[in-house]
Amino acid sequence: MGKSVLMQGNQAVAEAALAAGVKFCAGYPITPASEAMEILAGKLPAVGGRFIQMEDELASIGAIIGASAVGKKAMTITSGPGFSLMQENLGYASMIEMPIVIYNAQRVGPSTGGATKPQQGDMMQSRWGSHGDSPRIVLCPGTIREAYELTIQAFNLSETYMTPVIIMADQLLAHNRENVVLPEPGSIKLVSRRTDAVPKTEYLPYRVDKTGIPVLPPFGGGYRYNMSGMIHGENGIPDLSAQTIDTCIRRINRKLERYRDDIVRVEHIEKEGAKTAVLVYGSPNRPAKGAVEAAAKLGIPTDFIRPITIWPFPDKEVRAVAERVDKIIVAEMNLGQITDVVRAAVEGRAEVIPFNKVNSMPITVAEILELIKKAVA
Repeated sequence: MGKSVLMQGNQAVAEAALAAGVKFCAGYPITPASEAMEILAGKLPAVGGRFIQMEDELASIGAIIGASAVGKKAMTITSGPGFSLMQENLGYASMIEMPIVIYNAQRVGPSTGGATKPQQGDMMQSRWGSHGDSPRIVLCPGTIREAYELTIQAFNLSETYMTPVIIMADQLLAHNRENVVLPEPGSIKLVSRRTDAVPKTEYLPYRVDKTGIPVLPPFGGGYRYNMSGMIHGENGIPDLSAQTIDTCIRRINRKLERYRDDIVRVEHIEKEGAKTAVLVYGSPNRPAKGAVEAAAKLGIPTDFIRPITIWPFPDKEVRAVAERVDKIIVAEMNLGQITDVVRAAVEGRAEVIPFNKVNSMPITVAEILELIKKAVA
């Protein structure tokens, strides 16, 4: 085991990004995410990397797409208003299949909202904010240790599947502190993008092999390809024929469907005899577990399920819980952005009970415990 370090959530993300091999970060200061940028600005030059403060968030995501195109692991850091500005280029990165990582420490919205207050109001935007069917992976840590682990996983997934990966935290996780036991140097599994492209004379950038994932060598190495946001065929050249449109859209989305079981992570705690389950994600993780433990002491066994991967959504795992229980309480700091996704997943097998809190105050053990008691009354 490595050493134990008292870490802020934003610090954990920044330190994990360095451990994952990030070499470029571009961003615009924004509360509650700025500390992560400040750390990377100070430490990237020491490892041969660069940080650039951009003029805005739209430029920030554009810059990291360019850095990734030349072979560097790249990320940007933001919160709700800045994340909104990134959506067009997020779709562009999905279309050209360029690996990037985005860290979003959510805050109260909409608009400028409340910069120093927590909310989980960007969950649907993280999947559907960009127009069209544009694939991306979304991870949601529930502890600061997990923020460290998932940041490394975000870079690995991005490089493996050649797609954007988003880390969705919130103000509570971003600014809280806890002891994190860091892994020993050299013990972390890191993934770099494939370099086994066919010879240049045979190369087509979007011709995929049995993996279904393109091989895009870094610019500057002699391989040439277009990075067009328009629908394109295997050669990367825009092509708006009906067949190419269908093939292109289906292929960039199918790769995440194909590897769904390798991507999706869920925490599930089963309690024998449970008739109710609590589903949360992100920082409500701890109060929800506290409520489940308190309910057990009252003789009310309650299942706990927490999607760690939000997109692709763990519908099979949630459906399996619905086969065990009669009711699923979904507690989230928004007006129900994931509740309807849960309803669709359970397909009527269990009643879905929403608990939606948007007043910027954390969800509490007492609130969830009261919901559990009402559910079994």
